[in-house]
Amino acid sequence: MQQLITPEMVNQLPLEQQAAYRDIPLWSTAAFAIAVFTASFASILLLAKKALARELFLISFIAVLVQQYYNFVVIDSLAMFGVSALAMPFCVIIISLVLMFVSHIGKQKHWLD
Repeated sequence: MQQLITPEMVNQLPLEQQAAYRDIPLWSTAAFAIAVFTASFASILLLAKKALARELFLISFIAVLVQQYYNFVVIDSLAMFGVSALAMPFCVIIISLVLMFVSHIGKQKHWLD
């Protein structure tokens, strides 16, 4: 949504929501980038049966939590956007946990080198 929303669309939102879209701190953006790129690389490594995938999924999960800290504590997106603000973050956290768990089991069972 952040990538597709135009400045005109942002201007139509309530002031509090406009600030949420415009004033995203660098550390939150960095956490998002780290989560996405480490999970992508870890997924490739998991397909290649490499044990390093587990550590990268852990890094990605931590970055997801940092980003969600911003969303739910710093700007309180639940109060700002309502219950609908829970759907995507919940899915991201669950998927991140599942991938971390799969890579951990894979390393324990020696599926990963």
